[in-house]
Amino acid sequence: MAQRLALQRLLSLPARGPLASHGRAFGTSAGRRSTFNVQDGGDFQDRVVNSPKPVVVDFHAQWCGPCKILGPRLEKLVSKLDGKVLMAKVDIDDHTDLAIEYEVSAVPTVLAMKNGDVVDKFVGIKDEDQLEAFLKKLIGA
Repeated sequence: MAQRLALQRLLSLPARGPLASHGRAFGTSAGRRSTFNVQDGGDFQDRVVNSPKPVVVDFHAQWCGPCKILGPRLEKLVSKLDGKVLMAKVDIDDHTDLAIEYEVSAVPTVLAMKNGDVVDKFVGIKDEDQLEAFLKKLIGA
C-alpha cells in the first residue's frame, strides 16, 4: 500500500495537504551548517545547483527504512568534512518534481553535484567506508 501510494505521488503533482509538510526536522547540531532540507524548487536552485561548494543530494522518503539508516550515516560523515561539502535532503513525497527531474526511481538515491552538474550517483544503502570514498571522490581528496 505504501509503495503504491509513493508511486502514485511520484507520477502525479507535488503532494498537498497535511502530509506535504511532514518530515522537515532532520539535522544534528554538528551537521546543521552543512546539512539542510530543500524547501522548494527555487531553494534547490539557489542552494544546490548554484552552490560554489560540492553538494551531496539525499533523495529519501519518510516510509523508506534504508533511508532512515543512510541519512544519519551520510550526515555524520558530511559534518566531519568541516564545510568542504554540503548535504541537501530532498523528500520525494514533498518534492516529486525534483525526483522526476533527476530521474530518481528508487530511494535512497544520492547524487554528487559540482557546479550544478551531477558528477556521481548511487542508489541504496552504503557502509561508512563506501560513503567516505564517495565523498572523497567528490571533494577531490
